Amino acid sequence: MKQMIVHNEHNLMQMALLEEGKAVEFTAERTRERGLLGSFFKGRVVNVLPGMQAAFVDIGQRKNAFLYVDDVLHPHLEKQPKVKPSISELLRPGQDVIVQVLKEPVGSKGARVTTHYSLPGRWLVYMPMADYIAVSKKIAREGDRSRLKALGDQLKRDEEGLIIRTVSAEEQREAIESDLETLREQWRLIREKANSLPSPSLLHRDQSMVQRIIRDVYTPGSDVVITDSEEQAREVTTLLEEISPGHQPQVQVHRGPEPIFAAYGVQEQLNKDFARKVWLPGGGYIVIEHTEALTVVDVNTGKYTGAGGDSLEETVTETNMQAAIEIARLMRLRDIGGMIIVDFIDMTEASNRQEVSAALESELKKDRTKAFVMGWTKLGLLELTRKKVREESTLPYVELCSSCHGTGKRYISPLH
Repeated sequence: MKQMIVHNEHNLMQMALLEEGKAVEFTAERTRERGLLGSFFKGRVVNVLPGMQAAFVDIGQRKNAFLYVDDVLHPHLEKQPKVKPSISELLRPGQDVIVQVLKEPVGSKGARVTTHYSLPGRWLVYMPMADYIAVSKKIAREGDRSRLKALGDQLKRDEEGLIIRTVSAEEQREAIESDLETLREQWRLIREKANSLPSPSLLHRDQSMVQRIIRDVYTPGSDVVITDSEEQAREVTTLLEEISPGHQPQVQVHRGPEPIFAAYGVQEQLNKDFARKVWLPGGGYIVIEHTEALTVVDVNTGKYTGAGGDSLEETVTETNMQAAIEIARLMRLRDIGGMIIVDFIDMTEASNRQEVSAALESELKKDRTKAFVMGWTKLGLLELTRKKVREESTLPYVELCSSCHGTGKRYISPLH
């Protein structure tokens, strides 16, 4: 069972997703400053840079958006030219283009955008120009996969592409077809606005944070939404009745004297899980450090001395196994993206290293964001990557110290 705990305060909405009582996702959104991810814009090409195979597009934000050549070519690899053309052959300064935000602006960088459009629905993802059918890899039964693939082929029109989502495995054709028609209408409205509005203009914004989580994660009949807002509870109930007819919406309103995050143990978990040093169940701990280029995770035995009779190798492997499970959860909870290097405690047996990396890969399958374990380096470090689409989730939850800027150190002039 999953619980979605939603806290509303002033202009800030925070949501924690709990699985069996454990926090696995955390998102915050300022109601007046919603993110851009997934939004469609009519933009105007400002600069074309052949040396970078990219262009900058004015979408009306503080920073121009970045459009890479691969995000301009046809989304289906088989329909791309054998020799990649120059970006200058595809775009020119002053040209209007419909783009969708692929990555949020980060620091001094503007948003990354694409022309590989996708509109997510409850049962499928609609890609108006992708020209292929795919079924979620999380649908394991071959019979379900074949049936859904055949259904996609029947529903698809012309150049359309469809990704059949995991929740569709047990769903009826009528619901999936209705979802598709809704998404087709969204795309029609986007194109209609693009024909009438000047550049730059916002054409379509994705749903609110809570609506997205419910659309992407909620399982009717078992999951629960708990909020401290009566108005939000009514909105969520209406949404659940629309997307899951026949199921009684499980929506609760927290009215107790304690703040909702404190009442459900969320605050205590976040305080521990967003710290630099996170303790493991057995007494070991991990330290998470961020740099401009990558994130480094260091694993230590700490207080863990192993069970009676365990060898050093067994003690180390057990700590690393606990760390692998916790690292996967923290990557998801803190939304850590980009390159990640894990310095596990040294293991002498290759089979133990394989067991640890397999445990990490298994846990990462629970993550909605794509992550890949690349393997062990010659120095015994484990490399992995996780798609980065926004700033890490710590940023709405904590702020950098104005004196040390997060380093824990303050510069002292040698002249004093």
